[in-house]
Amino acid sequence: MERFGIGSHVLSTAVPLFRNVRTDDLPRRRAFFEEVLAEGGVRRTLADNARLDTDNTLGLLARYGRDTAGALQIWDEADPLEPRIPEARPVTEADVKTMFREVKSAPLGNSGRRRVSSLAGVQDKILLVRQGTGWAEPLDGFPSTHIVKPINTATPSLIFDEEYGSRFVRALGLASFATTVQAFDGTYALVIERFDRDGSGARIHQEDFNQALGYIGDRKYEAPGETDRLRKIAGVLRTHARAQDLHDLLRMTALSVVLHNYDMHAKNIGLLHSAEGEVSLAPMYDVIPSAHLDVDQEFALAVNGKRAARDVTLADVVEEGRAWGVRSADRIVKDVAELVIATAEREKPLAAAHGGLDFSVGAAAQRLLDETASASGGRAAAEPAPRRETGEQTDVSGEGRAQEVWPSKRPPGGWGGPVR
Repeated sequence: MERFGIGSHVLSTAVPLFRNVRTDDLPRRRAFFEEVLAEGGVRRTLADNARLDTDNTLGLLARYGRDTAGALQIWDEADPLEPRIPEARPVTEADVKTMFREVKSAPLGNSGRRRVSSLAGVQDKILLVRQGTGWAEPLDGFPSTHIVKPINTATPSLIFDEEYGSRFVRALGLASFATTVQAFDGTYALVIERFDRDGSGARIHQEDFNQALGYIGDRKYEAPGETDRLRKIAGVLRTHARAQDLHDLLRMTALSVVLHNYDMHAKNIGLLHSAEGEVSLAPMYDVIPSAHLDVDQEFALAVNGKRAARDVTLADVVEEGRAWGVRSADRIVKDVAELVIATAEREKPLAAAHGGLDFSVGAAAQRLLDETASASGGRAAAEPAPRRETGEQTDVSGEGRAQEVWPSKRPPGGWGGPVR
């Protein structure tokens, strides 16, 4: 309040800064702070480890709020151990591998009293700090710089599928942070550069759209009969951000439809807040081509009133964008599909990704384009993506480093992945 002033939205578009007690926005304020914490089983485990009730929001924030999504840090002023002095303690690859083995009992790497990080989501992950050529663990609120996801034993291709999805996001210019697969003492993991940290590791503030809209937990998904969540998100962008951000939200929606990225829910769309008070759409994150996964084949948020993947067309994405007031929606959506086809032709998934993922993505994009052209009486301009043989390959990331590659021998459906 001293820095940004009374009424500032620098913390959240939904929670302006006021000193006096207010009751009218209590649900939104509660939602904002609830959503700083982890979700589901991860939250239950962290609560048990801290000997707190799962619904003890203030206690959990005081325990794990020193390193969160965005720039917010939370601690108890009455705690005699506060304020702590943050430290990044170097770890070896073997240490990181141990964190993977213990991630169920120590989510986010939070073991001991000095690991005090919080991050939403239900996937197993740990948080690390990149320093020079080595890794460190964030202690006492040191800002973590990377999210590291080990292989999901139930769906072993998942991290490799997500790495492939991230390439389409970068190709569309919807994100620039690096997402690579790396080995830690022989164990593979997905390493994601945090977009809410700058080049020096300093925090950049952000909020997700559960926070911005006042939702908690599973309300990140639309409830039965609810079909207007994307329009609410677009409304926040119209009020607080730029027209380009509204266009980028439409491109995110189109990309999710083409890739069958079903999990673009309200917590996987976010806002960035600058210290100058500017608000912008956050980069796109957590993008996984999911048509082959054993999950409900429907999108988390309705597109033009539809959620079932078999029902949603590019024309629906266009109509969704037009409902937000985007005049060039048809051109934007068509460009996304064509760029997906070109990217699928150029980019080959890592060998441990689901089998034929490049072909299936390119073919889905072409099918959607053909359906749109047929409905309008026109002709699709792009050619179908050719099927290519799989094999061993080294992919070069955006950072200019060769990625670790899983051996090329694998069963159909990817390394242990489901065949559907």
